Amino acid sequence: MNIVSVLIVNWNGKAFISKCLDGLNRQIYRHFQTVVIDNGSSDGSVNYIKAYYPEVTVLPQNRNLGFCEANNIAIQNVQSHYVALLNNDAVPDHRWLQYLVEAMESNPEAGFGASKMLYQKRPLVIDRAGDGYTRAGAGLLRGRNLPSRAYDQMEWIFGACAGAAIYRREMIEDIGLFDECFFLLYEDVDLSFRAQLRGYKCIYVPKAIVYHLKSKTIGEDSTISVYHSHRNLEWVYIQNMPFRLLLKTCIHHILYNFFAFLYFIVKGQTKAFIRAKWDAMRHLNSVLEKRRYIQKRRSVDDQYLWELFEKESFFSRLAWRQKK
Repeated sequence: MNIVSVLIVNWNGKAFISKCLDGLNRQIYRHFQTVVIDNGSSDGSVNYIKAYYPEVTVLPQNRNLGFCEANNIAIQNVQSHYVALLNNDAVPDHRWLQYLVEAMESNPEAGFGASKMLYQKRPLVIDRAGDGYTRAGAGLLRGRNLPSRAYDQMEWIFGACAGAAIYRREMIEDIGLFDECFFLLYEDVDLSFRAQLRGYKCIYVPKAIVYHLKSKTIGEDSTISVYHSHRNLEWVYIQNMPFRLLLKTCIHHILYNFFAFLYFIVKGQTKAFIRAKWDAMRHLNSVLEKRRYIQKRRSVDDQYLWELFEKESFFSRLAWRQKK
């Protein structure tokens, strides 16, 4: 049995998925299988992969299921000890899987692991070094736009970007799959938060490097990106944040949304932002029902979570956005 299943969600990625699959073929670590879940691509992706990468298992879907549901289908179709997720526009270094598996084997308390993601077109610059979460109730792209030599120590962090991550199957079976209501974006932050609440730690593995083409599929600050990220941001915060920490962070969360609103006015995405918040609140009953279940099962205290969260810096966020 393969120790790792590498899962790749694809939607019209024929133009760049070959680099991703070629990178997997060059892996030093060989005890893995590759599974591509195709979300109803219309660019010939399925036939292309079957013709040129016969070793890859393709799970074609008849429509775009989104990142969450597609990965959930794939996870339920494999039986490996570890599940690794990789974006179709990310090219892994030849030792990527080796370093991830070694880190998980050496740290049994780790439920999941995060990679160092560098820009494919600027390989000396960090895209992200795992995921953080701030005391304003928002996800944080650790290390964004810093030199590649930064964040070079293995350490315990809040979470992993699902664009290049590894998960223990037993953890997924315990905390559950991706929340399919999210469709895409922030689904990995939600999974990381649920994992932390259950006591599963995330190990950041700086030698596990991938080169990311960066928002190639949906575009950065596009309407779809703004809508899903700012709707799902609220769901993550409401479902997962313990009550006392909700009280402690709510003012900062409101301020974060205020500054984000001003930013997206300038970007011409006002409607997408407002619709995101409206739809987040429109589904509040189901979100609160999930919250009751999640909070009932948590096994860590507030102080542990508080120390995982990072201080919010609105101006730092704005600065790195201007550099993209």
